[in-house]
Amino acid sequence: MGKIKTIIIDDEEPARRALRSILEQYCPDVDCLGEAANIPDGVKLIHKTNPQLVLLDIEMPGYNGFELLDFIKEVDFEIIFITAYSEYAIKAFEVSAIDYLLKPVNIDQLNNALEKVNQKLHAANMQKRVELFKENQNSNDFTRIALPVSDGLLFIEVPDIIMLEADGAYTHVWLRNGSKILVSKKLKFFEDVLSARKHFYRPHRSFVVNFNFVTKYNKGESLLIMDNKISVPVSKEKKSDLEDMLKEIRVGN
Repeated sequence: MGKIKTIIIDDEEPARRALRSILEQYCPDVDCLGEAANIPDGVKLIHKTNPQLVLLDIEMPGYNGFELLDFIKEVDFEIIFITAYSEYAIKAFEVSAIDYLLKPVNIDQLNNALEKVNQKLHAANMQKRVELFKENQNSNDFTRIALPVSDGLLFIEVPDIIMLEADGAYTHVWLRNGSKILVSKKLKFFEDVLSARKHFYRPHRSFVVNFNFVTKYNKGESLLIMDNKISVPVSKEKKSDLEDMLKEIRVGN
């Protein structure tokens, strides 16, 4: 496979210069075709160079990085968002981007992201991911999320999630079909993603549950019994809050 044809879109000239220098020194598999300081110029550069990868800032004057997608009819390149703001790493963010990096860019993290690009270059699902990203950006009632797994992204239906369990920097996602998926995201990430869904609740620091799959609440032992027979503890701090919620939410709706 040849070098990854890449462009940089960032309104700050020093940031573009620093990133290009890193690419030249530490990323021999990247061919930087050009730079743009704003979204309109970035769109022109994309049409001119037909890149395989766009390294894209988020906060820029005029149009932000997310709005680039509104100007491209058919997305046939990968995106790595590079931003100074960690709060953008929520909800449907990863549906669109193959990765996101925080400024200042860490070389090892950049190379890991580029390896993901290499693995995805021959995949045909970028347009699908962008369409889902746009849908999710416009609505909190999204029906699917993309889970970052070892070989790419796995799309799952949100209503099929039974529960999520923290495992350090990872999360186990338990699904209706009986499968359990290990995802390289902390539980807090999924708590934010699912925050608008009233049936999802975090009764304990290690768990988020879908009330639609709760079969029993054992008040004496402070346990939620799930459809998959797993007992989820309810912390002392959450017990009163949970019991108030259960008065309002009828399991199974």
